[in-house]
Amino acid sequence: MSVKLSVSALAIAAVSATTAAARDNVQVAGSSTVLPYASIVAEAFGENFEFPTPVVESGGSSAGLKRFCEGVGENTIDIANASRAIREREIAVCAENGVSDIIEVRIGYDGIVFASQIDGPDFVAFEPSDWFLALAENIVVDGEIVANPNMTWADVNADLPAVEIAAFIPGTKHGTREVFEEKVLLQGCEDTGAMQAMIDGGMSEDDAEHACMSVRTDGKSVDIDGDYTETLARIDSNSEGVGVFGLAFYENNTDTLKVATMSGVAPSTETISTGEYPVSRPLFFYIKKAHIGVIPGLKEFASFFVADEIAGPDGPLAEYGLVSDPELAATQAMIEAEETMGEGM
Repeated sequence: MSVKLSVSALAIAAVSATTAAARDNVQVAGSSTVLPYASIVAEAFGENFEFPTPVVESGGSSAGLKRFCEGVGENTIDIANASRAIREREIAVCAENGVSDIIEVRIGYDGIVFASQIDGPDFVAFEPSDWFLALAENIVVDGEIVANPNMTWADVNADLPAVEIAAFIPGTKHGTREVFEEKVLLQGCEDTGAMQAMIDGGMSEDDAEHACMSVRTDGKSVDIDGDYTETLARIDSNSEGVGVFGLAFYENNTDTLKVATMSGVAPSTETISTGEYPVSRPLFFYIKKAHIGVIPGLKEFASFFVADEIAGPDGPLAEYGLVSDPELAATQAMIEAEETMGEGM
């Protein structure tokens, strides 16, 4: 073991020395998408190691990373789960608060699916343009940018059911919302020509992108601030509703939900891992390196999380719906070497 401690590690050790009972369990918070995977791993870790079972909380990717970047010390979390990559401005906030060495761990992939009641209207095939025209605050009609007039899915696309638009989408604090905005709404905006029309009308590209991802507020689209169980409850109570879910959650609820294709591709572990399905994303967790060696079991938990037996194609996470990362071995080696972001590039 190296006897050279970083300043951050020394600071954390000093805090521990002055605390009556040092924290002995790993603390994790963040993405609601990563939550079930992290919970499975935490429980198995507690059962198979001498360390206490890690405490895993949800709250969303942005909220988890905000807590992660609050500083170094046992009163701050050790790991942030995220269904998107950490942003440069978040890295900057971390650095300002002394969290300078961050280990990024990609655990696998998840896909965002569009599902409805299994016996409900015939929602079986969508394009990004359908969702943009259904949910955007403003769309282009006859060359003019107007408030979205579409009331039914058939107004959007004659091939879709003639039922009132009722979409249940993740709230803005979830990484799921961001990938939905970027890969569905923004893509649909581009596909319909609306984005170019906005730019031609004098908007900057950034303003046009923001406008493309602005969602109507007249009740046709409902933000869900809780996890997917709340979305499912809304679908259960509205036979004409369509919800945005993670693939893993959908696959565990196929008795009540049916899923639609996006751009002609059905979501599955195979189409997501190959990149064929257009609305998918990698899942991550971020480790505070300064806490390794100070918070008992932190490195062991991280290594256990990405072990072949856990995160590999035949492990329990795959059974729950995670698409195993083909580069898992490199991730395992990176954790073993405690390689931080920016190293090895």
